Amino acid sequence: MTAAFVAGRLAIRSTVLRLAAGYAALFAGLALLLAGYIYWRTETYLARQTDRAILFAAETLLERHRLGGVSALARAIESRLNEEADEDEIVALVDDRRRVVAGNLAAAPVETDLKWFELEILRRPANATARMLRLPVGETHMLYVGRDIQVRLEVRKVVAETLLWSILFTVGASILVGLLARHLLVRRLARISTVADRVVLGDLSPRVPLSGAGDEFDRLAGDINVMLDRLVELMDGVRQVSDAIAHDLRTPLARLRGRLEGALRAVDSPQAFRAAAEAALQEIDQVVRLFEALLRIAEIETGHRRAAFVPVDLAALAQDMVELYQPLAEQRGQTLTAALRPATCVGDRMLMAQAVANLLDNAIKHIPSGGAIAVETGQREGIAEIAVGDDGPGIPGGERDKVTRRFYRLEASRSTPGSGLGLSLVLSVAKLHGGRLELEDNAPGLRARLCVPAG
Repeated sequence: MTAAFVAGRLAIRSTVLRLAAGYAALFAGLALLLAGYIYWRTETYLARQTDRAILFAAETLLERHRLGGVSALARAIESRLNEEADEDEIVALVDDRRRVVAGNLAAAPVETDLKWFELEILRRPANATARMLRLPVGETHMLYVGRDIQVRLEVRKVVAETLLWSILFTVGASILVGLLARHLLVRRLARISTVADRVVLGDLSPRVPLSGAGDEFDRLAGDINVMLDRLVELMDGVRQVSDAIAHDLRTPLARLRGRLEGALRAVDSPQAFRAAAEAALQEIDQVVRLFEALLRIAEIETGHRRAAFVPVDLAALAQDMVELYQPLAEQRGQTLTAALRPATCVGDRMLMAQAVANLLDNAIKHIPSGGAIAVETGQREGIAEIAVGDDGPGIPGGERDKVTRRFYRLEASRSTPGSGLGLSLVLSVAKLHGGRLELEDNAPGLRARLCVPAG
């Protein structure tokens, strides 16, 4: 296909061009209706004025006939034509032999039964058209009264031509404006299309430039750029998760393989075989917990759990979690205390409990024996919060934004059991509830604050 043909096909399929054509047709139709109305009103007004003048002249002449008969009517006609300088008035009194007794017609009009009719009359430099009224006078005569309407016909023609040219101009201007609008819109859309083409090819770096006008296209471009930023963030997260899964699963799977090979070698020793099988099951459980945590985070981030939102007493929830983890903390020689002030929110109690459990589990695992953990709840300025603080090694300031990533673990925590998903789940729960997770320096240690809208 030639370039011209392709361009023509694209032009035909252009929504903007179709809209322009539609608007042109609409404007043309409206202009046609308006022009028709103007033409009809103009023609009606001129015709009414002409008929009124004819009827007035006819009544005046008939009154003279009633007063003095045909002879008086003839004198009145001659006097009217001689004394009044109305060149457009046509009058003729015709007898029963079709002879003009008085008037300014050279010959009697062609005999007709119509009361109103049009008559071609001789005028210089060209013939003209007159509108005539035929009235019987007595039993033998006929009175014809009319007016030259050639000027009116010419005015009607000028009005019609003017309206026609106005319609053509309106249609042409509409099409021109439509083409200009198409050019401007296509140029603006081309920027978006260019970025979309590069994204389709796998390049997520380009962004749609903003014109600075703040119009709908700038808002659309801004939304697309935000979407691309979020897409890049998600792709980076998927890449990091993939790398982390590959890294974190390599060790337990290698250990699992070693356990199974040891079990095969210890097949003749039931005790050794049982120990190897139990160790292999523990490794499998660790992998299962890893994937369960990933699935739980994915479920939270989809927002499906919002349907289960109910009023939640955060103070009571925190008390339950403290009582649950109190024995574990005592077993490790740690102190777990609670300072609980009233706090409520609307949310998923199970997920909030899971988030608090993750914070407590992290604190218990990462502080040494003899350390202290404090749980607090409170509510202020429309925000309800649960805070878990400890006096352990804490998290360096430069690492606090990273530890909420999936599978991210501090170097000092590599030897500690875990998957690196605990704080990721807490952050997902906070976002699901429209809140945030804040990690602060507890001087010493770390203080994690789960903040959600109060309800």
